[in-house]
Formats: sequence, structure tokens, C-alpha cells
Amino acid sequence: MAEPRDAHEPPAATRELRALPVPAGPAVRDVFPALRDLLADRGPALLPVPADDPARTRILTDALRPGEPIDPRATLVVSTSGSTGTPKGAMLSADALAASAAATDAVLGGPGRWVLALPGHHIAGLQVMLRSLRAGHEPVIVDVADGFDPAALPAAVAAADAAPRAYSSLVPGQLAKVLDHPSPDPAAALADLDAVLLGGAAAAPALLERAAGAGIRVVRTYGMSETAGGCVYDGLPLDGVTVEVDDDDEGRVWLAGPQLALGYRNAPHHEAFAREGWFRTDDAGRIGDDGRLRILGRLDEALSVGGLTLLPQSVEDALRRHAAVIDVVVVGLPDARLGTRPVAAVTLRAPATAAELRAHVTGLLGEHSAPTSVAVVDALPLLPGGKVDRRGVAGAFAAGSIIGT
Repeated sequence: MAEPRDAHEPPAATRELRALPVPAGPAVRDVFPALRDLLADRGPALLPVPADDPARTRILTDALRPGEPIDPRATLVVSTSGSTGTPKGAMLSADALAASAAATDAVLGGPGRWVLALPGHHIAGLQVMLRSLRAGHEPVIVDVADGFDPAALPAAVAAADAAPRAYSSLVPGQLAKVLDHPSPDPAAALADLDAVLLGGAAAAPALLERAAGAGIRVVRTYGMSETAGGCVYDGLPLDGVTVEVDDDDEGRVWLAGPQLALGYRNAPHHEAFAREGWFRTDDAGRIGDDGRLRILGRLDEALSVGGLTLLPQSVEDALRRHAAVIDVVVVGLPDARLGTRPVAAVTLRAPATAAELRAHVTGLLGEHSAPTSVAVVDALPLLPGGKVDRRGVAGAFAAGSIIGT
């Protein structure tokens, strides 16, 4: 475990931001020494960039300016997804990362060795490495350079299981691949872990039920780069985290806690951090009678359909409740009559007609919410961090490369 900075040692008066190319596969071990220094609050602040993606690296470095001074409290700058517009860089302190790790350990049952099966330059993959290194263990690497292969999990989990506790972090698409694999060994390997964090996208209830049936302890996470990753687990805030839902602002979710970023590297006056000690998300949510937060959808993705507001995630959640649906994305297309019309791309495990799927949504949410067109695809396109590429899906519908009925 890295030595912590002496409590009496003042932080550096100035600090430089340095780009950290993060390779895919086993070569990611090359960044472990820099990450250990980061955990100890030593050296420059780090901006992780994908070593194998020069175009993305150029976008990040142009926007976030490595080589220039930065707030001396910042040790890590993590880019937002940046699927549209200029990516922002959330500045995280060593204290925020430590608070995040300690709160996670408290929920999961203690520090452990982690299996890395996510890209290492995004917050979820970074946290796998940082939490494992903080616990004194190098993470076990699953090479995802050419896509996630569930067959690699049994050996990786066996190596991680040598530690007192072992964990991993996946996105729903990866978990679905594990459960759909012809061999039962990958699912059995995940069941051997003490927990699997699942985030990055909504998970279908059927997927969670299948995981539970396979003996896999899934912990659903909600968070973002600005909160050092997940800060709400299974709907409940981690230690020190406060969640508020502003019903006067379309049910917007606000988050506070020690995991919070200092602000944005390239947008110091952004409205998301205008309220001292709080982060203003773009998500709509609701807190149930059991005190658990449920995310209803992103307000910045809301569609205006015939003058009424529609959250695509609510339609996606409804479609995931259909037995034939594996996964789904709902996007909006311009429409002369409605303003925007919702369309859906789905992956299926069993045959289902577009009319049947639309009727399913109508029965749950009303006719207003039913997609006007449904396309069955082999796979949903993903962004590098594992989230569905909504912009790409909308463009494919518009171009006719995805055709619905």
C-alpha cells in the first residue's frame, strides 16, 4: 500500500497536470507506480488518456491542457464522457478518492483485490485499479482491447481469490455476455467474487434476476466522474453522501459528500458546482418510501413529443421488462407533426414483433410513450466507457442504416 502523505506536510503550492497514457491489456501495469503516487498525494496531477486512441487523446489534451498548472489540491482529472461537445475534466483530490474507497469497502465488506475488466482511463476502470492498489493488491487484468471475453474470467477470478476478498466492476452488457455464455464457468467465476459492482447504464430486472439465480452478488451503482464514480449503491447513498431531489426542477438529483470533485478543470464557473458543496446532476430521480433513489432518466435527453415531455429511460425500463428484450436504447428523431418522435433499437433473446413491443410499452406507460418505430439489432453501439452511443443510434436511424417497423 502506498505511503500516505504526512498530515503535517503542506500541499504543494503549485501542481502541474500531466497526461497519463493508459494502455489496454496487461501493459496497463505500467501505470501502477504513477497511481500509487497519486494515492499518496505525490507528484503531478494526472490526466488519464487512452494510449491506443490518438484521436481521443488529442481531444482530451486540447480541452484539458496538460503541462499547465492546476489547483494544487487536485491529483486526478477524469474526463466526462464527452459524447457531444467538449469533454469536461472533473478534478478529484486524494481525499475524495480515499473517501470513495473507504465508503465502498464499508458496503462491500472490506478492502480486497479487484479484477479489471473495464477501460482503465475511465472513472470506473480507474477506481478498480485505485481501490485494489490502496488495499495493497495489484488488480488482475482482463484484456478488453478487442472486446470483453467472458472466457477470461475464471482464470482472473481464481488469481484474485487468493486475496481475503475479491471484487470486480462491470457494465450491464458485460454481465449479459457472461450469463449468455455457452459455458457456465464465467458465471460461476463471478459467483466466487464477494461482489460485482454494476453501473454505467440501467440494468434490466430480468438480468439482475438471472445474476441472482447464478449466485452472483450484484451491487448496482450510481455516480459519475464528478463523484469519483459510484456514490449511491443499490439506491442508498454511501457513508457521508447526501442525495436531494428537487421537485421544483423536474425532479433533478443533487449530490453532496466527501467524494465530490473540486470542479471542472476547463469550466471553473460551471453551474453544476455553483451551489457550494453540491453537484447538480442532469438526472431526474425519485426517492421511494424505502429511502432508495431511483433514477428516472437524464433531463438533458428528455424528448418533447407532441408537446409532452418523455424521458427515454422510462421507455427503456418498460421495454426491459418484456421477457424477449435483452437491452434497448430509445432516441428521438425530428418529426414535423410531433416535434420529436421516439424510436427504439433493441436486442432480443427471443422473437418479438415491433407491434408487440409497442403494445407492451403502451400497457405500462400509455400510448404517448410507445416508440413509433422499433428496430431489432444484433448489438447496441457503445462508447469507449461502455455506455450506449445514443448519438450514434440516432444518426443510424436518420441515415437508414438502422430501420425499424
